[in-house]
Amino acid sequence: MFATRPGLVGVALSQSELSSLDDLTPRELEGLDVVFTESRARFLLRHGSGGRSSPMVQLLRESALLLLFVVAALGYLVGRVKIRGFGLGVAAVLFTGLAAGALDPGLKLPEFVQQFGLVVFVYTLGVASGPGFFSAFRRRGLRDNALAFGVLLLGAGIAAAAERVLALRPGVAVGIFAGALTNTPALAGVLDVLKQQGASEAALADPVVGYSVAYPMGVLGVLGAILLARKLGLGKDAPPESVSAPTTVVGRTVRVTQQAALRAPARTLVDSAEIRVVFGRLKRGGVVTLATDELRLELGDLVTVVGGEKHVARATALLGDVSEEHLELDRTVLDFRRIFVSNREVAGRTLAECALPKRFGAIVTRVRRGDVELVPDRTTVLELGDRVRVVCPREKMDEVTRFLGDSYAAVSEIDVVSFSLGIALGLLLGALPIPTFFGPPFRLGIAGGPLVVGLLLGRLERTRSLVWSLPYSAGLTLRQLGLVLFLAGVGTRSGGAFLSTLQQGGGLTIFLTGTVITGGVALACVVIGRRFLRIPLGTLTGMLAGIHTQPAALAFASERYPDGSPSVGYATVFPLATIAKIVAAQLLAMVLTR
Repeated sequence: MFATRPGLVGVALSQSELSSLDDLTPRELEGLDVVFTESRARFLLRHGSGGRSSPMVQLLRESALLLLFVVAALGYLVGRVKIRGFGLGVAAVLFTGLAAGALDPGLKLPEFVQQFGLVVFVYTLGVASGPGFFSAFRRRGLRDNALAFGVLLLGAGIAAAAERVLALRPGVAVGIFAGALTNTPALAGVLDVLKQQGASEAALADPVVGYSVAYPMGVLGVLGAILLARKLGLGKDAPPESVSAPTTVVGRTVRVTQQAALRAPARTLVDSAEIRVVFGRLKRGGVVTLATDELRLELGDLVTVVGGEKHVARATALLGDVSEEHLELDRTVLDFRRIFVSNREVAGRTLAECALPKRFGAIVTRVRRGDVELVPDRTTVLELGDRVRVVCPREKMDEVTRFLGDSYAAVSEIDVVSFSLGIALGLLLGALPIPTFFGPPFRLGIAGGPLVVGLLLGRLERTRSLVWSLPYSAGLTLRQLGLVLFLAGVGTRSGGAFLSTLQQGGGLTIFLTGTVITGGVALACVVIGRRFLRIPLGTLTGMLAGIHTQPAALAFASERYPDGSPSVGYATVFPLATIAKIVAAQLLAMVLTR
């Protein structure tokens, strides 16, 4: 026995006795509040009616499902609260979970909830990011991602230095790295590595504590960096840089008046001028037909041009001038319709492979994927859930519709076979030992394995009859569900350690360390990107948001640069930055905990 404050009886327990407490049922533990003191491995047992939990807390203790949905609902309510445009979003689920765990140590979700959510989240994230991840190494993307990778290494270096200089626990330091860069998958990867190393539950709580304390400044710090860069004039005299992704897609009827437009097929003309547009209808001699890729224009022709505003304006200047006639409204011969891509035989294939002009005399002028409208070309890969705008003869429209599928119900479902097989392959890869030069074999684990497999399968799109890509809406829902399960699980299991850290006064050190990492990464990105690489500040602010994988920062930057350049920068670095932070956090955890 050891002395405590009045009303408490302290009992020193052996390791075997501590383990036996895990086997007690909630009813057997009724009337006992169990508090773990990490320094001496003791439990304080409080007896009597004064220690009984409230009926609501007792109910939550006995029903893990009820606890899960209460934490998720409260988290989303908190996440919707915005102060000057800033809100926690889905990350608020973690904070409500921490609050529940701090309120009562018995409010803890089973570990399976956390693991299941983690696997579903990282796999669907990998599938969605696969195409963008591999395409990020092309042209300017290589330069921009090299910058992102470099500043992320700087952030990891600051975290490692803080662990030594400030005597932080290794798990806390790695958690600060993940929180300062607002990357939940990185936190998940760290927890997986520590679990492979046989870390105790208290040690597993350390990264969550570091992440939670550093996260708010991880968001606010990026917004402050954007404002500071503008105030210092770092965006002045920026050289022009082409924007490859239009913010809105528009259509226009153009009258051909330029002799230069007659030199070659219209498709060849715009491609040679790097103008990304699609031709829809052609009116010549009063007859309306489809404008195919082989079309050679003549003076006086009317042709519809579809693309981003800037590209349509350039195409108009190249071909002639704007016509008052709106060919797209003439549906006497040619019709148009928005059609869902739900046929799995079509998904994962390019428009060239689908051969719509040859089969049906049809062309696709727009592709809407989620909330983004794209200008297609022959290499555009159709995905389940895409809404494509098809122009074709009226009598062929039903055939085109059947070919593409057009079933909303079908695109709301997932192929359980390919989805389960992909995750199974990821788990097998995660279990394989990978030799290292500095210690025992390394395993990708349940976070890294499914992520790597998801990236590869997302890039493949399909393998014969197996379609690996997920319908956009279904993939987004699964990703959201997985993240909520993971955050709720890890939050409730770490609430006690989080409260203990704040009470012992270590929270300020963690907060300041996170601020230094956030500020250091942001400042290095802006200074190097602007002064040395001469990246326009609009694009650079989007890259900064992508490096921090922070949509709130992207929205903030887009308000100040409405030309769409932040979105281009964000999309360029987001996939690689996400993967790089996961890998960096896992390696950092391995090095610091050796």
